Amino acid sequence: MERLHVGRATLTWLNGGVTHLDGGAMFGVVPKPLWEKKYPSNENNQIELRTDPILLEIDNKRILIDSGIGMGKLTDKQKRNFGVSEESFIESSLQELKLSPDDIDTVLMTHLHFDHACGLTKNTDEGYKSVFHNAKIYTSEVEWNEMRSPNIRSVNTYWEENWKPIQEQVITFKNWKEIVPGLRIIHTGGHSDGHCIIVLEDREAVFIHMADLMPTNAHQNKLWALAYDDYPVQSVHEKEKWMDFGYQKNAWFTFYHDAFYRAIQFDELGNRLEVIERVR
Repeated sequence: MERLHVGRATLTWLNGGVTHLDGGAMFGVVPKPLWEKKYPSNENNQIELRTDPILLEIDNKRILIDSGIGMGKLTDKQKRNFGVSEESFIESSLQELKLSPDDIDTVLMTHLHFDHACGLTKNTDEGYKSVFHNAKIYTSEVEWNEMRSPNIRSVNTYWEENWKPIQEQVITFKNWKEIVPGLRIIHTGGHSDGHCIIVLEDREAVFIHMADLMPTNAHQNKLWALAYDDYPVQSVHEKEKWMDFGYQKNAWFTFYHDAFYRAIQFDELGNRLEVIERVR
């Protein structure tokens, strides 16, 4: 498992599964000859996308960023449609670190689409149960409301089995919430109405988890928004704001979906300073 130290925080990537989604949908209106130079596709025009949560250890807290696609929750049809070649092995990943789901204090949900939220619950003989039952689960108020009352577009990605078992654990916020000193989860909108990013500022050390505003390293261009975005113009504006913020601070940008990089540090001009590659 890959690790990154940023200030007083340690980030470790867990095995949350892998999907293969249409490259055209992931890059929106960007022509394939442009995006394929930065991120390869297969013979079906699909690109490999991880769904790997990040374990963030800071101030004696164990915090999970998103939850993977779960295990045993997808039908064969869903696996085929989403190009799922591997489901989550979060518990096994935690065991390698001598931890268990019971040791997670907090879960920060950037948003609640199925590929981020399925790992929150598991199917048991008594129905769906919470996986991280000792944790406080943070998400924006807007996202939580849509999760429980999805619209005609979002109903296919906000699933009842992902929210009902955890509803007593959920804590919502409007604009932002500080989890520990310097660590904030911030509502941006864009990809979904309630989408959030996560920012740590620890003196000179900074990381920004852009979630699905910048799902892979190939989405660095501020104008490259996803066809999946509910509010693409908002995505572009928020992406521009936070990319510029990060560049000025030489921040690390971390990834949940990227199949090739876990994190990249950029300079003031957006050039790469350092990278953490995913061990394939």
